[in-house]
Amino acid sequence: MHSFIPPDRFFPYLSWTDVEAMPDKANVVVIQPVGAIEQHGPHLPIVVDAAIATAVLGQALEKLEADIPAFALPTLCYGKSNEHWHFPGTITLSATTLMTTLIEVAESLYRSGFRKLVLMNAHGGQPQVMEIVARDLHQKYEDFCVFPLFTWRVPHNAGELLTDKEKELGIHAGDAETSVLLSILPDQVNMDAAVCEYPQQLPEASLLSMEDKLPFAWTTRDLSRSGVMGDATVATREKGDRIMASVSDGWVKVIRDIYRFQQPQVWRSRGESWNG
Repeated sequence: MHSFIPPDRFFPYLSWTDVEAMPDKANVVVIQPVGAIEQHGPHLPIVVDAAIATAVLGQALEKLEADIPAFALPTLCYGKSNEHWHFPGTITLSATTLMTTLIEVAESLYRSGFRKLVLMNAHGGQPQVMEIVARDLHQKYEDFCVFPLFTWRVPHNAGELLTDKEKELGIHAGDAETSVLLSILPDQVNMDAAVCEYPQQLPEASLLSMEDKLPFAWTTRDLSRSGVMGDATVATREKGDRIMASVSDGWVKVIRDIYRFQQPQVWRSRGESWNG
């Protein structure tokens, strides 16, 4: 059941007595991978985001020092994927359902004494959900440190392997994701069906864009016939291996930082409360 996760780092393999006896639970890092089950073009399986989150985390936990306590929860495979729901096979939760699920998981961990939770999201359609959940949890439980992190935003060198066009427009099922799947699940990739299709009919000479500072709302079928936004035809396993190594190295650094992190509490040091 642990998939890519090292078994000694897989939270569900603990007994309740293991959890009860765990020392310094306030600084144990618990990580909730969150993915999606959604179309990724004709060449990739619909499990891409969930698989990437799990595999990156598994590699990171393999590399992490044994004396840093960090555990992976089972990957939440379903996410908010309604931008893809015109394509068969996509399964989507509403934002409300996803938020409620994450909050109730987090509150269960809090009751068990844990105070550091990472929401490790690998799907580009839901970072805002993670951020809302994290803020609301910390507002409710002031000693709960919650980190709404995107799998791809840790330090890494993947950009060195991609063209400028791919880095700008290859946001879904393109070179990077296809290369990573060739690395972690090669038998589930059909390169004979890989296509190159970049988002079409984007506004020209405009401040508006898909995902930059001034975005417009879109669904995938607005921009792509195949469901791909990028060039999957140039993907290779060698690139995927290098991307995985680099991104997982970045996650090792982030987990270390989270383990050392102490929540700022300026109001407490002033000896007063503030409810504004």
